[in-house]
Amino acid sequence: MEIIVAGRHTDIPERFREHVADKLTKLESLAPRAQRIDVEVTHEPNPRQAAAAERVELTVIGKGPVIRAEACADDRYGALDLAIDKLAERLRRARDRTKNHRRNPVTPPLPDTADLSPAPEPEPEEVTRTADGAVETQLGDSPVVIREKTHGARPMTLDDALYEMELVGHDFFLFVDADSGQPSVAYRRRGWSYGVIKLDLNAEDVPSGEPVTATA
Repeated sequence: MEIIVAGRHTDIPERFREHVADKLTKLESLAPRAQRIDVEVTHEPNPRQAAAAERVELTVIGKGPVIRAEACADDRYGALDLAIDKLAERLRRARDRTKNHRRNPVTPPLPDTADLSPAPEPEPEEVTRTADGAVETQLGDSPVVIREKTHGARPMTLDDALYEMELVGHDFFLFVDADSGQPSVAYRRRGWSYGVIKLDLNAEDVPSGEPVTATA
């Protein structure tokens, strides 16, 4: 399993890289299909946020859904420990779900295997590509930075979308609904309540630029 450590606004000493490798190697039994773990360490220089000055993001990439965890602390070693605890819990959840599916197999409809991703466009000079594959572009001369990341998509059920949303620890999840083929967003409301927004690509009575809103 490959472990890639990268820093944003901070340098990563070799001692910390070795510490990360030692910690994450112990998770291999929970993620036997993992091919790579991306570790991103971000430093927040604002002294008012000293209690959360170091953020560590862990992303497990392999055969199966992406599993992600992040945590903040006043030092990166503490943030790493917190993030690993979250990641271990999500890896166990993924392992248990896989076992349940093997006991009760369900044959899903085969998705279209054609590559539907758009052809890459030439990157302007101000584009910065980050370690996790995202692209950051500064908007003209303004301080606004747009962060873009393209993910492969396969049709999935709402149940699978909510499951994968929990694995990455997000409050929303973009997916293609397997039943309707519609681009959809699942999002967290209160407690264990969720919402879903679907886009109707064939709608003719929607004014151009009509905003899509979600209610809590």
